[in-house]
Amino acid sequence: MRRAAFAVAAGAMAVSLAACGSAKESGGGSGKSSGPKKGDSIKVGLLLPENQTARYEKFDRPLIEKKVKELTNGKGEVIYANAKQDATTQNQQVDSMVTNKVDVLIVDAVDAAAIKNSVQKAKDAGIPVVAYDRLAQGPIDAYTSFDNETVGKTQGEALLKALGSKAKSGKIVMMNGSSTDPNAAQFKKGAHEVLNGKVNVGKEYDTKEWKPENANQNMEGAISALGKKNIIGVYSANDGMAGGIITALKAAGISNIPVTGQDAELAGVQRIVAGEQYMSVYKPYAPEAAAAAEMAVDLAQGKSLDSVAKDKVDSPTTKQVPSVLVPVTALTKDNIKDTVIKDGVYTVADICTGQYKAACDKLGLK
Repeated sequence: MRRAAFAVAAGAMAVSLAACGSAKESGGGSGKSSGPKKGDSIKVGLLLPENQTARYEKFDRPLIEKKVKELTNGKGEVIYANAKQDATTQNQQVDSMVTNKVDVLIVDAVDAAAIKNSVQKAKDAGIPVVAYDRLAQGPIDAYTSFDNETVGKTQGEALLKALGSKAKSGKIVMMNGSSTDPNAAQFKKGAHEVLNGKVNVGKEYDTKEWKPENANQNMEGAISALGKKNIIGVYSANDGMAGGIITALKAAGISNIPVTGQDAELAGVQRIVAGEQYMSVYKPYAPEAAAAAEMAVDLAQGKSLDSVAKDKVDSPTTKQVPSVLVPVTALTKDNIKDTVIKDGVYTVADICTGQYKAACDKLGLK
């Protein structure tokens, strides 16, 4: 997936992503299930955090379900629940999975800290836990995601490229993700490493629950505080928020300023085609989902993760968690064909609907 100038170098994947945890809470990270060995007839609990972001129902869930079936000769069962952005609901869902006696859990945490006690409950019940996409606290056994600081750096580098010589001619707004999501802090850190000293940050927000409507309100506040003539660009941590931001910009009569994003959501790709959004970060979900499924099946079957998880990551509570970190690519109008279309994420027909057809034609998307 090394198609763009901002693609991740493979050698960068081995860094630890979070602070080291305390010794007494380092019960996970062994890379091997402590329970009895299982055959192919296993039950995999899958807990995803929300359904506001298109990726979870469109990509993550079906990809994981398909891979578990492949790895278990069609005998493995995936039991699924979505927390709809409610941490309390997700904790209850973990309890239900424990009661249901699943053999392994894949958890994408709504709140990485709030899930900690539930992860411990699963561990106490002999159920290994794979942290998916977000680094959950507690004694997790494995983790897969993207190199999140590099995601932020990729966004920051793209924004700087778009601003060019005008980088310090006005102010940018930084719209970070939710403070309850550890990934958001890493995106922000990576972006600041690139942007600090090279741009003037006029306003910065941590956006509650990643919701586009909250980003929209924040952006309206930034426009009011800074003045619409002084804003030259917006760092948006994902595509959903970028949509809310761009709505606010349009309402204020602001156009032709770069806005970043992440996830390569269809609406985001279409905004890139139309010139409303400058870029997104393309995160190939298939290898992330495959890694989660493979680690989950191996853990349920009592196998080592050494052949799958080549990296180690520290969470605030668990050291040296066996991990798979997947590379990312900066997606702009120049490489849509070579990324999301080539990989089969979307077809030209998906992207180039009526209002986007003329813009697609200009880009050679036919």
